[in-house]
Amino acid sequence: MGAASAASFSRLKRPTKELAAEAAPTKAAPTKSSGASPALQSGALIVAGLLLAACVPQTVRAPLPSLSPQEIAAAQMRQSAHESAVRAAPSWTLQGRVAVSNGRNGGSGRIDWRQDADRYEVALSAPVTRQSWRLSGDRAAAELEGLEGGTRSGTDPQALLREATAWEIPVAALSSWVRGARADEATFGPATLAFGADRRLARIEQGGWTIDYAAWQPTGDAAALPLRLNAQRGEAKVRLIVDSWADAATP
Repeated sequence: MGAASAASFSRLKRPTKELAAEAAPTKAAPTKSSGASPALQSGALIVAGLLLAACVPQTVRAPLPSLSPQEIAAAQMRQSAHESAVRAAPSWTLQGRVAVSNGRNGGSGRIDWRQDADRYEVALSAPVTRQSWRLSGDRAAAELEGLEGGTRSGTDPQALLREATAWEIPVAALSSWVRGARADEATFGPATLAFGADRRLARIEQGGWTIDYAAWQPTGDAAALPLRLNAQRGEAKVRLIVDSWADAATP
């Protein structure tokens, strides 16, 4: 690993409780070798240097209300209308902050996501370390740029990220979940939905992942989108705060 990468990695600090895009750098304590391959270690260290140290805190799920059959039916109708609106707008962008954790290590940074139907481009950057990586692709292929050793490619973006960086980020399904919709059930399996007292989607369980929605855009229409969500499967955690949504056609 080069001197710049080592310097970036040395900025990692102990976990914080707040998701933030910037934090004061501190030195990390020495770590023991995991026994992983040099390529995996290199990728993981570069991304660790990219992500500002902020391990995802333990998710505390608020209890969901007990809804009557009539309230559940109304909530399901609202969700169907929302998912129809989401499918009608397949091109979109978001800007925000993301935090990831694999149970041992974690970090956070800025995220810019552009989706055009099946085509996606996800860029993650850390202003303090000035490092970034970009994941792009479609249903058939994915490329990961910005890691030491050059561009890496594969057919599965989630597997590509896991092998190169040790992070578990369900990119393909997250493109639906991040907009408050179920991912394709033929690909990711059946989904279980739960709703809050306001009859808005509060939780999706699908493909072994649990996605909790903490905040939505303050509009009452079917096209309102999530502003905060937490996704978790075992020790893998992804937290997202959306600062802005836009149509991909918007300049």
